[in-house]
Amino acid sequence: MVVAGTVDSGPYAGVQVINDTDRNITWLDYSNAPDTWQNQVSWAANLAVTVNGVTYDNWRLPATVDGPYVWGYDGTTTAGYNITTSEMGHLYYTELVNKGYYDTNGNYPQPSCGLTNTGAFANLVSDWYWSGTSYAADPNSAWYFYTGDGYQDANGKDFNYYALAVLPGQIQAVPEPASMLLIGSGLAGLVGLSKKSGAVIDASALWALQNSSGGR
Repeated sequence: MVVAGTVDSGPYAGVQVINDTDRNITWLDYSNAPDTWQNQVSWAANLAVTVNGVTYDNWRLPATVDGPYVWGYDGTTTAGYNITTSEMGHLYYTELVNKGYYDTNGNYPQPSCGLTNTGAFANLVSDWYWSGTSYAADPNSAWYFYTGDGYQDANGKDFNYYALAVLPGQIQAVPEPASMLLIGSGLAGLVGLSKKSGAVIDASALWALQNSSGGR
């Protein structure tokens, strides 16, 4: 996971955006205050934030794989612990390497279970979070994830839970100042060399130098 930048302005100014290369999504590092499922879905859908001069407005809540309700702890079920098929579960277990209350053999409690590692996130809390996926067997319910101990389940949409927003794809990060300096130094070196030797600078070489350091 890589911090791609921060929101330029508006109510979320300074909030980080974090690229998730595993799932090819981007997380907004902001936990929206607890609210009903429908209100959280609307909050994410109406987000428009500008990062590095580009506005992104196709946000949504994290997705969960829907299916018949089966509870377990080995990671193969739709409810319970150690489930990594949902975007919140994958974040919690795989990317942040947190432990669930149960291990995959049913032993509990696991030592140091819970949200002990938040990685690059500054605003991820130990609490209940809505996913954007309804529970098909009961249209009045939706899937949620509890970051307090890694639990996934479904509950009535009128409950008030936190929400994170995700964006499909990656946000282009701005090169670090050091990278830009290296690019500038490399280009200056090529120009200087050409002046001394009388050689013609190959445009493809310039392009390769820029792109190898993240330049555009």
